[in-house]
Amino acid sequence: MVVPSLKLQDLIEEIRGAKTQAQEREVIQKECAHIRASFRDGDPVHRHRQLAKLLYVHMLGYPAHFGQMECLKLIASSRFTDKRVGYLGAMLLLDERHDAHLLITNSIKNDLSQGIQPVQGLALCTLSTMGSAEMCRDLAPEVEKLLLQPSPYVRKKAILTAVHMIRKVPELSSVFLPPCAQLLHERHHGILLGTITLITELCERSPAALRHFRKVVPQLVQILRTLVTTGYSTEHSISGVSDPFLQVQILRLLRILGRNHEDSSETMNDLLAQVATNTDTSRNAGNAVLFETVLTIMDIRSAAGLRVLAVNILGRFLLNSDRNIRYVALTSLLRLVQSDHSAVQRHRPTVVECLRETDASLSRRALELSLALVNSSNVRAMMQELQAFLESCPPDLRADCASGILLAAERFAPTKRWHIDTILHVLTTAGTHVQDDAVANLTQLIGGAQELHAYSVRRLYNALAENISQQPLVQVAAWCIGEYGDLLLAGNCEEIEPLQVDEEEVLALLEKVLQSHMSLPATRGYALTALMKLSTRLCGDNKAAILEKMPLVERDGPQADEEAKESKEAAQLSEAAPVPTEPQASQLLDLLDLLDGTSGDVQHPPPLDPSPGGALVHLLDLPCAPPSPAPIPDLKVFEREGVQLNLSFIRPPENPALLLITVTATNFSEGDVTHFICQAAVPKSLQLQLQAPSGNTVPARGGLPITQLFRILNPNKAPLRLKLRLTYNHFHQSVQEIFEVNNLPVESWQ
Repeated sequence: MVVPSLKLQDLIEEIRGAKTQAQEREVIQKECAHIRASFRDGDPVHRHRQLAKLLYVHMLGYPAHFGQMECLKLIASSRFTDKRVGYLGAMLLLDERHDAHLLITNSIKNDLSQGIQPVQGLALCTLSTMGSAEMCRDLAPEVEKLLLQPSPYVRKKAILTAVHMIRKVPELSSVFLPPCAQLLHERHHGILLGTITLITELCERSPAALRHFRKVVPQLVQILRTLVTTGYSTEHSISGVSDPFLQVQILRLLRILGRNHEDSSETMNDLLAQVATNTDTSRNAGNAVLFETVLTIMDIRSAAGLRVLAVNILGRFLLNSDRNIRYVALTSLLRLVQSDHSAVQRHRPTVVECLRETDASLSRRALELSLALVNSSNVRAMMQELQAFLESCPPDLRADCASGILLAAERFAPTKRWHIDTILHVLTTAGTHVQDDAVANLTQLIGGAQELHAYSVRRLYNALAENISQQPLVQVAAWCIGEYGDLLLAGNCEEIEPLQVDEEEVLALLEKVLQSHMSLPATRGYALTALMKLSTRLCGDNKAAILEKMPLVERDGPQADEEAKESKEAAQLSEAAPVPTEPQASQLLDLLDLLDGTSGDVQHPPPLDPSPGGALVHLLDLPCAPPSPAPIPDLKVFEREGVQLNLSFIRPPENPALLLITVTATNFSEGDVTHFICQAAVPKSLQLQLQAPSGNTVPARGGLPITQLFRILNPNKAPLRLKLRLTYNHFHQSVQEIFEVNNLPVESWQ
């Protein structure tokens, strides 16, 4: 006996009328019990009604897997009402993960051969939605026959099904290649649009198809010219643009056919110029066509004047009031800056204006493009704009902006003094947001420019006196004062205004750094080392005052900080030793430079005179840091279709158990690499920490690479094993590679 149940409309009303989620679940559970009972009783009359209710329940998120076999029964029925619900249920409840989907292959094959257009349409829709590779191979001949059927309704659905089959089984390209040339003569909008999509899929997956369809480039050019000038039909025009969807699809196909092919590119050059100049940009549909035209011009071997026209179109997009259009323009210009730098450079003022956008995504894209436009001729003007943006940019952009300014200043600095001023401005404005290597780079730069020692120490002293909160700035200033404190006191610097500084003021400023609660342990270490160096550069009366400040390490500095502990021990030894004479003080200064390890102008220890006095003999016993290990060569671990992955290694001397691996991903191919993710794994005896990468897109043609830092700690000196997993999208294909990195050049680390 069939259990009575609600109609679909009544079920929808009752579910919507439930006031609580518990009432809704109760209604659905009760009705699902009635549906199960109806399925068990085998009611053929109301089976489609029960399955329709079950599909509604499935769309609400409740389990409906028990209706899969009922879909098969309805598909095999001879009634159209049953087939319609059965095919709909198959599209919603079945997929490749269920073996039951193979059971409907024969039913679809029979329905495709019946000649009833509504039934053929249902079968084709189902096949294009959930057809597996096995089903596509079995049913490809039937779909090929339907491509040339007289009914436009069936042909359009057969073309879309063929697109799905090509994506599932690329080797079926040879089956659908012959009918496409005939389908290009159609004037029906849906058939022509589907045919262009099918040809695009064939060309992307088959080199033979790409060579074959390059012969039809003149025909495609004529179709697009007709669309631009007269149009196919008024019902497909949008905002005065004739069939923009078909225009965009043809432009995409032309971009594929003209890539790296001189003859095809020359055939479509005049048409692209016509589309670029005649398309109305007052509506969004026209902007879409124009943007696709720009992409096509840039991907094919177009004329130089046409490429300049494309860049100018993107420049006009930057003036559009729509933020989405401006974002697309910035992204496209960023891709073109490597190949057409001079053309993009003309729109530099407009790009700089985009830095002031309130939208964070627009500001980030404008920042990336502005940094890419910096060269030796405009570096001063661009640095002023970027530094002004750094002072007011959002916190999440400050780190990227600071890093970009430092990198650009290092590459295109006109003078060392200008370079130092730029870095000091960045450290003063966004010191906490700069990368860790900024301090080492600046100290190396100052140490290598002997003519700027006096200038640098005075600039840094003034900056430190105004603000001690920016830790990188404080560290560089403390190092510079310790190295060149005598030049600060001498006051012989012509580049800046005279400044009278006495020894007590310098010592008071360093003491302020030691006592500040904002000072990091590394900062206190820099300050203590500076005090020790000043003990050899200042007069004897102030040495006692310097040594009195050393107990600050116990009171304010953490004992765990190695640099502070070494400075304290050196201070205790120095206090016990007699005051050195002037020649001994010079040797002592050089030796302390070596112990500090940050001086840029000292490379080798001076010869020591074992004369009486004992100070130098005792200092040789100081617990100094181990010598720096030999540099580790870089290693290329991956290369595929122009995408390369290189590893560089650093072992910090102060922590021999730590290994820093910088992963650099570069792309020398013609297509961007998107959604790039690099993951790593090491044995359990090692400790691995992955820092966030610099981005997830690697631009084509050697654009800005992606970098990521791995920190591996090896306290037990275990053998190093590293396994990497790369996932990214390249040329519209998803790539995943898992491999183990062998022959790592760090055997001495164990």
